[in-house]
Amino acid sequence: MFPPRPRVPEGDAAIRATDNDAALARLSAVRRGYLTDPFITPLVPRAHLEPSRPPLINIGTYVRSEALDELVNGWLALSAQEGAKCQIVSMGAGSDTRFWRIATGPSRDNLARYIEIDFPEITTKKAMAIRKSKDLSAVLGKPEDVSLANGGTALHSPVYHLLAADLRLPPAESLAPLLTTGPEPLLSPSLPTLLLFECVLVYMSPAASGSLLQWFTDYFSSQSSSPTSSPSVLGCIVYEMFALGDQFGKVMVNNLKARNVSLPGAEPYPTFESLPNRFLKHGWEVAKALTLKDIRREYISQAELERISQLEMLDEIEELELVLAHYAITWGVKLPSNADGLKAQWREWSIKRKATS
Repeated sequence: MFPPRPRVPEGDAAIRATDNDAALARLSAVRRGYLTDPFITPLVPRAHLEPSRPPLINIGTYVRSEALDELVNGWLALSAQEGAKCQIVSMGAGSDTRFWRIATGPSRDNLARYIEIDFPEITTKKAMAIRKSKDLSAVLGKPEDVSLANGGTALHSPVYHLLAADLRLPPAESLAPLLTTGPEPLLSPSLPTLLLFECVLVYMSPAASGSLLQWFTDYFSSQSSSPTSSPSVLGCIVYEMFALGDQFGKVMVNNLKARNVSLPGAEPYPTFESLPNRFLKHGWEVAKALTLKDIRREYISQAELERISQLEMLDEIEELELVLAHYAITWGVKLPSNADGLKAQWREWSIKRKATS
C-alpha cells in the first residue's frame, strides 16, 4: 500500500510556503557555520527538529546573504555620510531577521525606521513569534512601547513596524493607507529610503510589480521636488530568479509548478542584460545587476571561499553554478531632482570586488 501523498498547498498558501523554505535554508546555513544569525531560530517552529539542507542550498544561501548584507550596509553608511538616518521597507519580508541584525550591529544608530510588509497570515505568525521570544522582543525597546494592532496582524515599536498587506493590489489601496496617511506618515519622504524585495516580485504579474515601483517613485519624486521638503534618495534591491527560458530554467519552473507556484514576474527578464530595465523604465538613474554565480566567483574573498569550502563537501560544482547563474541581485537608485551634490556617491553604491584580497 502506497503512503498518502503529501498535500500540496494551493494559491497564496503555496507562495507563503516559500517563506518557510527560505527560513529553513537560512537556519541550515547558520548551523553549518556559513552565516552568523542568532535571531533565525525563534522564527522557525520546532527548529531543533529540522534537518540540515544540502550543501548546494547552504552555499547559495550564503552567497545571497553576503551580497545583500553588503548592499544594505552600504546604504546605511551612505545615509550616515549625508548626516541622515535612513528607513528600510522590506516587502514580502516573511521570516527575515535583517532588522534585528542591524539593530544589534554597528549601524543601529543609522536606522530611523524599519518596515516589514507581508500577507496577514505571515505577519500574524511573525508577530506571535516576536512576542514569545525574549531575544527578538528585547531588541524592539521597552515593552510598553511595543504593541499589536489590527487583530494581531500588525506590530509597532519605536523603530520596527510589521504590517499586513497584499502587494498585488493597487498601491493606492494597499500601501498608501499604511504608509502615507496622517500628519506624520510612517514612510517619511525626506529620509533616504531603501526598498527590499527578496523573491517577491517574481511571484507577481509584471503589471502589479511595475505599479508598485512606480508608486514609490512617484511618492518620493513629488515630495523631493517640493520647495518645503528636503531632498531624499530612493534605492531598491531585488533578489530573484531570471532567464528561465533555457533547459535548466524550465526545470526550475516545472519543479515549482508541481508545488502550485508560478513565476509570472520572471517573463520580462529573459536575459541578464534585461535586468536593469526594471528600474530604467521608471526613470531611475542607477540600475545594476549581478548573478549569484558572478558574485561567488569575483566578489567574495579567497579567504572566505576557502573557509566555506571546509564546512561541507560539495561535488556538484557544475550544478551549483547552473543554479547560481539563474538568480540575480538587481539594485537601483532614484535621485531627487534638486540634489546634484548627492549624485556621485549614490551612483557608486555597489558590491565591492574582493576575490583577490
